[in-house]
Amino acid sequence: QVQLVESGGGLVQAGGSLRLACAPSGPTVKNYAMGWFRQAPGKEREFVAAIDWSGGDTEYTNSVKGRFTISRDRAKYTVYLQMNSLQPEDTAVYYCASRSRFASSRLTSDYDFWGQGTQVTVSS
Repeated sequence: QVQLVESGGGLVQAGGSLRLACAPSGPTVKNYAMGWFRQAPGKEREFVAAIDWSGGDTEYTNSVKGRFTISRDRAKYTVYLQMNSLQPEDTAVYYCASRSRFASSRLTSDYDFWGQGTQVTVSS
């Protein structure tokens, strides 16, 4: 069983930046594909960004392209989400997820393990 722990959320003004981190733990931790998703109040969980096992392939939802960057430190099994130029519409609980595959995915159903989430609030 893999446990994922997110960190780095908080309150920031519009135009500001935050960096989220997701560190897995457990006896079977490997560098599989991982993703970031978010869920705003009253809305469904949506895809934000994903990265493959090597870090060489990344994908983003259109609304964050050019502002967010997903990366990973394979030695630490940790995935990061650098968020720049944050806007109030980015306010949500952000979740990291891991899937037991090498290729990334935009689908929530493709991920096997989820973190508890970290709140990101952007004030106008």
